[in-house]
Amino acid sequence: MNLILLGAPGAGKGTQAEAISAKLGIPQISTGNMLREAVKNGTELGLKAKAAMESGALVSDEIVIGILKDRIAEPDAANGFILDGFPRTVAQAEALDAMGVQIDKVLEIYVPNERIIARMSGRRVCEGCGASYHVEYKPTAVEGVCDACGGKTVQRKDDAPETVLERLSVYEEKTAPLKGYYEKTGKLVTVTGQEEVADTRKLVFETLGIEG
Repeated sequence: MNLILLGAPGAGKGTQAEAISAKLGIPQISTGNMLREAVKNGTELGLKAKAAMESGALVSDEIVIGILKDRIAEPDAANGFILDGFPRTVAQAEALDAMGVQIDKVLEIYVPNERIIARMSGRRVCEGCGASYHVEYKPTAVEGVCDACGGKTVQRKDDAPETVLERLSVYEEKTAPLKGYYEKTGKLVTVTGQEEVADTRKLVFETLGIEG
């Protein structure tokens, strides 16, 4: 199964992608990881991406899709793959189609904005060991102190409510139109994210026809 995962930042895409990947034995392909890998390996496209990144420019869609095609040609993707973080725009989706990359389903994980803000602004990370917590769902035994190493837990700038709002508005503007694009092709399916990860996973598996 060749899948694309859509959903606002903090909707839980990564967690669900891991579950699908483990269940079906297909790789979760994150654009960021893929680019870093190509740069590290010094491939022709990797060198082009590196030049763009070093100049502070965005890596062009052609380069990203070229690297993606190389990645999905690898043996571990023979039975399918999960795209996480790509395409981000309708132009990228059209380019993906034009390059003959076949997509079976596009899964959107929908979570209302107010829940995402509460979820993300409650996240805390240890400055020392990087362990992650949540003030509501996974609090530390002592407030502000990491259970693992005793370091100080802080809210990352990315998780501050005003930053989350900004990221959500960028998502709405750029990525949400993708839903319309894939709706027209009949490939879009939507699952509402639940409070419990396991409940969301159950809905995701049912929607994709995966045996739990």
